[in-house]
Amino acid sequence: MTSTAPVTTAPAATDPRSTADTRNTADARSAAEQTGARTEEAASLIAEARSRIDSLDDRIIGLVQERMAVSTVIQEARITSGGRRVNLSREMEILTQYRNALGKPGTSLAMTLLELCRGRV
Repeated sequence: MTSTAPVTTAPAATDPRSTADTRNTADARSAAEQTGARTEEAASLIAEARSRIDSLDDRIIGLVQERMAVSTVIQEARITSGGRRVNLSREMEILTQYRNALGKPGTSLAMTLLELCRGRV
């Protein structure tokens, strides 16, 4: 049998530049992994744009919630007056508006909005 010598590890780097380089490399790798970018410049641009998208999404969600509240008021007024909860001709106008503005996917988006706004009363 052969004996093995104990394994020793090298002391941690004491040069601050070495530590900073390692951290920057890890940060760049992390940014690249998060964004799929291959350069730091592209990763930075993507991160900034994603932050803007997050802000827009927050606003869109708020607007959808506001739309749902307004739709509830309309439905309550319609039902109270003896009408139906849903006005299909109005929904068709909305579907057409979204399709004209956004193409075929606009129809799906409008259907989702209408679904969110129906039946709350």
